[in-house]
Amino acid sequence: MTTMQQMTFLKPGQFEWREVPAPTLLAATDALVRPLAVARCDLDLHIATGFVPFPGPFAFGHEMVGEVVAAGEQVPHAPGTRVIVPFQLSCGRCYYCRRGWTNTCTEFPPFASYGLAAGGKTDFGGGFSDLVRVPFADHMLVPIPAGVPDEVACNLSDNVADGWRGVAGPLAERPGAKVLVIGGKAQSVGLYAAAAAVALGAGAVTYLDDDPARLVAAAALGAMTGPLALDQGRRAETQFEIVVEAAGDPAALAFAIQSTAANGVLTVVSMYFDRATPVPLTQAYYKGITVHTGRVQSSAVLGDVLGCVACGKLHPQPVTHRIASFAEAADAMTEAGPKLIFTR
Repeated sequence: MTTMQQMTFLKPGQFEWREVPAPTLLAATDALVRPLAVARCDLDLHIATGFVPFPGPFAFGHEMVGEVVAAGEQVPHAPGTRVIVPFQLSCGRCYYCRRGWTNTCTEFPPFASYGLAAGGKTDFGGGFSDLVRVPFADHMLVPIPAGVPDEVACNLSDNVADGWRGVAGPLAERPGAKVLVIGGKAQSVGLYAAAAAVALGAGAVTYLDDDPARLVAAAALGAMTGPLALDQGRRAETQFEIVVEAAGDPAALAFAIQSTAANGVLTVVSMYFDRATPVPLTQAYYKGITVHTGRVQSSAVLGDVLGCVACGKLHPQPVTHRIASFAEAADAMTEAGPKLIFTR
C-alpha cells in the first residue's frame, strides 16, 4: 500500500476524506496499526464545532484501537494483535517517561498526539485512516484482553483515563471518601470520573450537571445526581474530600473550590481557553486544598484503567450515546451527545 484514505479536518463543520501517502516502518521499534474503532473525544466535538479554534487541515481522531498489521523486530506484538493506541506519543525511555510523565516525553515535540496536529504543530496522523505508524510501539501499544470489545476499549486511553486520574490517586490515599463530580464541557470525562469513583469504592459519588441526558447517564453509572443550577444562586453546602471539575466554566470552578473539604483534592479536567481565568485562591489557601490541572498521563494510567474494565468493575458503556460507522464520521462529528463511537 503506497497511499491510503484519511479523514482530514479542514475547518469547523467541514471534514474531507483524502488520499495521502501511507506510513511505513522507519525503525525496529515501529508498528503499523489499522484502526478498528475511534471514539470522539470531548475536545474533538469542540474543535469540530469551532468552540476551540484549532486551524486545519490536519488528520483527525485520536481515541482509537486497532490491529497490528506490521511490526519491527523489537516490537513484541504480532500482526493481528488488537491494541489500544495511546493518543499521546511517548518513548517510555526518557527521564519524564520513566517518572510516569508520558505527556511530556522529550523524544517528541510538545503536545505530540494523534489527530491533534494543531496543538502539537506536527501531524502524526489520525485514527480515521487506513493505517497509523506507532513509534516506540514496544512501549506504546497495549494489547486488549479478549473480553473487552473495540467499542469499549477505544476511548480508554484519553477520556476514560482522564476521568480515572481525577479520582484514582485521591481515593488510594482516602479510601471510602465522598466524591463530587461537576459535569459540563468535558462531558464524557466527568461521567467517566463518576464511573471510576463508583468502581473504586468511593463512599458516595455525587454528580451535578444541568444537562438532562448526562444526568441520566450518571445515574446509570451509579452516582447520585442533581442539577448544578449555579445560575439560580446555588451555594456549596456540602464538603467533599475529592472533587472533579469537568464543567469548563469559571463559576463552576469557584463552586468546586468552595465544595472541596479542608485538605481535600480538586482535579480540574476541563480546559480553559481564555487568557485569564478567575480562581478564588484565598478560599483554597485557607482550606489547604490541593488543586491539580493538566493533561492526563495517558500511557502511565492506561494499564490500570484497562485492568479495571477487564475485571468488570468499571463500566464506561452507559456514556456512549451512539455507535456509528467510519463512513458517517465526517457528517456526525458535530452531533450532540457525550460519547460517539465509530467502528470500521
